[in-house]
Amino acid sequence: MKFSDGFWMRRPGVSALFAEEAYTIDHVESVDQGSTLRVTAPTKVIGKRGDTLNRPVLTTIISSPMEGVIRIRIEHFAGARTRGGFSLPGAVVGGAGSVRTDAAGGYLESGPIVATVAQGSPWMLDFLVNGERVTGSGPKSQAYLRVADNSGVETGIPTSAVSEVGVPRASSFVHEQLDLSVGELIYGLGERFGPLVKNGQTVEIWNADSGTASEQAYKSIPFYLSSKGYGVLVNDPGHVSFEVGSEAVERVQFSVSGEALEYFVIAGPTPKDVLTRYTQLTGRPPVLPAWSYGLWLSTSFTTDYDEGTVSGFIDEMARRELPISVFHFDCFWMREFNWCDFEWDSRVFPDPEGMLARLHTKDIRISVWINPYIGQRSPLFPEAQEAGYLVKRPDGSVWQWDNWQAGMGLVDFTNPDAVSWFQSHLRRLVGQGVDCFKTDFAERIPTDVMWADGSDPERMHNLYSSLYNRAVHDVLVGARGANDAVLFARSGTVGGQSMPVHWGGDSTSSFDSMAETLRGGLSLALSGFAHWSHDIGGFEGTPDPEVFKRWVAFGLLSSHSRFHGSETYRVPWNFDEEAVEVTRVFTHLKMRLMPYIYQAGVSAAENGIPVLRPMQLEFPGDPAAAYLDRQYMLGADILVAPVFSADGSVDYYLPGGTWTNLLTGEAAEGGLWRREVHDVFSLPLWVREDAVLPWGYDDSRPDYDYLEKLTLVVYPGKPGVTVTTVTMPAGGSEQFTVERTDTDVRVRASSGNAQTFTVTTPGGPSLASQDGEVRFVR
Repeated sequence: MKFSDGFWMRRPGVSALFAEEAYTIDHVESVDQGSTLRVTAPTKVIGKRGDTLNRPVLTTIISSPMEGVIRIRIEHFAGARTRGGFSLPGAVVGGAGSVRTDAAGGYLESGPIVATVAQGSPWMLDFLVNGERVTGSGPKSQAYLRVADNSGVETGIPTSAVSEVGVPRASSFVHEQLDLSVGELIYGLGERFGPLVKNGQTVEIWNADSGTASEQAYKSIPFYLSSKGYGVLVNDPGHVSFEVGSEAVERVQFSVSGEALEYFVIAGPTPKDVLTRYTQLTGRPPVLPAWSYGLWLSTSFTTDYDEGTVSGFIDEMARRELPISVFHFDCFWMREFNWCDFEWDSRVFPDPEGMLARLHTKDIRISVWINPYIGQRSPLFPEAQEAGYLVKRPDGSVWQWDNWQAGMGLVDFTNPDAVSWFQSHLRRLVGQGVDCFKTDFAERIPTDVMWADGSDPERMHNLYSSLYNRAVHDVLVGARGANDAVLFARSGTVGGQSMPVHWGGDSTSSFDSMAETLRGGLSLALSGFAHWSHDIGGFEGTPDPEVFKRWVAFGLLSSHSRFHGSETYRVPWNFDEEAVEVTRVFTHLKMRLMPYIYQAGVSAAENGIPVLRPMQLEFPGDPAAAYLDRQYMLGADILVAPVFSADGSVDYYLPGGTWTNLLTGEAAEGGLWRREVHDVFSLPLWVREDAVLPWGYDDSRPDYDYLEKLTLVVYPGKPGVTVTTVTMPAGGSEQFTVERTDTDVRVRASSGNAQTFTVTTPGGPSLASQDGEVRFVR
């Protein structure tokens, strides 16, 4: 959202008041926030007593909610109603900062980060990480703005949302601007399908049912990650507008409506350090069940299907040795116009309990589609209306519209009774045999409404997705346990990463859409989400066989993998026999890699680092990696470069070091770009030096005993020690220590009494362990 007209002027109808100086800097102790700095910043440099009259001030409160994080709150009118911030499970009561003041200014230190505010004018607030200034708020950065109704300022909220959902026009805003240094790059801000580097972009934090081919997003996250080794979270669930070097080109600007703005600066110094602290503050995912990493097969959206269709697909996948873990029933498991009534369409599924029991005998988990809307024809609508479970308009009537489901209303998840009612229907489905839910939609949330708990409508637009997903996730946790609860969610905001999995929404069946889908996943990973999936082959349209086969490899080298489409089935034999073989190759590969992939998920629960990792996260010191958006790391050690062309040509960058091709054993030195042509059974798949990959024996399922017949592949590396952990889906783990010297390699299990395991090197012999140890000459 832009307020200026060039460097000197404001846009018509805009008036701005800037923090001009730190007039007073006070050390204040707070029960909740601990040691804080309270800065009075007049909007004019005070030269005489008369200047203090009729003069607005901005108050900046500096505190620390947890180690390594600085909170900044800018207020104009402190008594104004505020929207409130996000749930922050990592925030420490009593704060985590230490404060001092002197004649030069005030200082708040929290772990490696220090905020310093200089006494007097000009306004200057600096942030230092490990003693190095990483960013700051300088002159004309903090501002309170008034915008006239007839101004030319664009709200930044999508036009469709304004016309369909009734977004109110705000008249007052607060903005902050933080410096961008030379060469500094900005990432994150949610699942964004455009350029991965956000410099030069205007980004609106406003969830939308957008598809993957637009500037809008299903998952809008007001958090960005800087290549300078810090992150920024704007603590406002409502509409936040970011101008990333796009209004003031030397700064990142973020603005919110109202009288206050609160944000956090999160210390690195590495991108991983930032994400670790960010997810500690906002929430981390649980350890997901191993079965969820297997292949999910769907009915697709508007296709015709019944139990015979479903069983036929499952049986044919098994016959062709294409292992699947989950079968998903999309929307039409319920009767048309009734979404949601949580009842199986009896015309097609007359015996749902029996059907689910029969499917379970095939060793398949069951997923069903839901959304948080109740269509007017649903038998539940009058019940929900009478009980007050649906969101209302200000006049007390139920908010309804005809988009998606005729006359649909929204479940009001701010009403505890409505949450319990909604959950009761899900528990009934779980009792029938449903194992997980695809939580679709929750983006088009209106603002011309009132909520049961009095929440600000703008706050609820984005936050609704979290309340919805939390209600569903809690049902699964209660029924199955925290480590066996899985969603397949489309919408999200800050904290949504604690309720995985999320998928990338509605793509199209093309190479272009495949590439934009990956950009969205990389952007989401840099926004703190550890688990992510996408519709293999694309959602809209029917992919040609080449697109499908290339997407299969990409999809099965993602954390979670699903065949799903709109009007056509995505079973591979519908494309050609080669597609069947490609599916077999890459499903079997993923199953063998499960000890490695599952461990990446375990690590994500511990430190918040995603399973699918952008190159910028693993190689932050390599300038050549800064803009890469067509490749990624799967876990810490495997580089994946999907093929986005029919002829198999692919350009990718191999960072410095010795790499080994996972499929062929070829060794190559990095620090250069490579151009190759691959058939559909191959793609650039490289293992980093010093890696030790645990390979499982079972290529038929993701949830097996990873220590049984385990093979550790030791890749080339420098002398030193590498520790590899293998965690069992059923519980327990084993650590393997690999000691490399100039002459030999020693591998030993930490317990000393581990099951027999095998050690090999690329192209080398396999050596069985004796007494939990293997030693061989390099």
